[in-house]
Amino acid sequence: MKISVLGCGRWGSFLAWYNNYIGHDVVSFGREGSPSYTVLKETGRNEWVTLSEGIELSCDLKYSVERADIIIISINSQGLREFFKQITAYDYKDKKFVLCMKGIEVDTGKRLTEVALESGIDKDKIAVWVGPGHIQEFTKNRPSCMVIDAYNNELKDYLIDTFKSDLIRFYHGNDIIGTEIGAATKNIMGIIAGALDGLGLATMKGPLMARGSREIARLIKALGGNELSAYGLCHLGDYETTLFSEHSHNRKWGEMYVKGERFAKLAEGVMTAKAVSALAKKVGADVPLTDALNQMIDGIPAEQLLKVLFDRPLTYEF
Repeated sequence: MKISVLGCGRWGSFLAWYNNYIGHDVVSFGREGSPSYTVLKETGRNEWVTLSEGIELSCDLKYSVERADIIIISINSQGLREFFKQITAYDYKDKKFVLCMKGIEVDTGKRLTEVALESGIDKDKIAVWVGPGHIQEFTKNRPSCMVIDAYNNELKDYLIDTFKSDLIRFYHGNDIIGTEIGAATKNIMGIIAGALDGLGLATMKGPLMARGSREIARLIKALGGNELSAYGLCHLGDYETTLFSEHSHNRKWGEMYVKGERFAKLAEGVMTAKAVSALAKKVGADVPLTDALNQMIDGIPAEQLLKVLFDRPLTYEF
């Protein structure tokens, strides 16, 4: 199977490594001159993986798109729409696309598969691959469970059969709205968890897991999805991993932020939180934790926001 992984950053480089590990013919695409591509080109490795000789590194997007049976995309979610404009300039019609990224487009509130559909990708050829797992664990042969979801059940079955291994057990997602929203919003909860760590309130991460999932369940339901998706691998399973992991960029971003320090690496939850608050307001869903995170990012002290959250009117849990 010919696989092209577009994006050679942290997760993209792992996906190239993994697909080569399970026996596929892999091209790893990156932008000429970008830091992630340059380090791989010059050294054949980065801080997470070493590219084997079976992985071809390329900065030729046309070649990477047109040679593939399956195209995996792993880039900053806010750049997806513009990236699809470049992809669709080439012969892409018979390709299957898998989005291995988590986020919501800030300017539109669109899920990433909606961005793909609006970019001309066939609904029956687009899927998402999400769920818990850190590269540092996978590359030490420590397994995990993940989810593949799609609009088309046959595509979902095909991709799971293509990607399954002794390292990743895949589950069939059956709620594309819930799967995408759950995956995107786990990064929000990851940042909040980091903030609690930074405040010395790690025991509050238990309530965060319960109430955070409830918040996202309400949003998923308001958007027309199955609220139970919030309690599955795409969201709760993923952010349980995030909440307690030293490897999570989002958790680390939140911890350093409340300590007045700067975390230089990408934390998708920062932009996703803004998109989710706007989307929730549009559909009438109550997302107090997400709203509080946005206020924290805007400069209100986390301790003050915690008091505001505790002073909210008392309600039934469900």
